[in-house]
Amino acid sequence: MDLVNAIKISASGMRAQGTRLRVVAENVANAESVGNKPGDSPYRRKTITFDNILDRDMNADLVKVSKIGRDTSDFSTVYDPHHPLADANGYVKMPNVNALVELTDMREAERSYEANLSVIESSKTLIQRTIDLLRA
Repeated sequence: MDLVNAIKISASGMRAQGTRLRVVAENVANAESVGNKPGDSPYRRKTITFDNILDRDMNADLVKVSKIGRDTSDFSTVYDPHHPLADANGYVKMPNVNALVELTDMREAERSYEANLSVIESSKTLIQRTIDLLRA
C-alpha cells in the first residue's frame, strides 16, 4: 500500500469521526429538550453506526457512516408538578441523553480523529522526504 492510499484511508476515518462528533454535539445540545405540548415525547438520543467499505481501486477497507439511528432506551422522568408538560402525577419525561456517555463518545471520537490526522501528517512527511531523496 502506498502512502497516498494511507492518507485516503485516514481521511475516511476523519470524516466518520467528524460525523460522530456532530451527532454527539446534537445529543448534548438537546439533553434538556422536552416536548412542545403535553403528551409529546422528548428528544430521543441519536446513535451512529460505522461500516467498512472495500475500495477496490486501493484494495483497502475505508470506514463509512452506515446509519444514524435513534436510541430506543426509556426516557427518564423528573418530578416537577409545576412544569407545563407534567403528567397527572407531576412527572415530566426527559430525553434519554446521558451527559457522561456523550462525553465519553466525544473523547473517543476526538482521539480517533487525532490518530488519523497523525497518520496523514506522517505520510505527508514520508512523501516529502522521498521527494527530497529523489532530488539529491
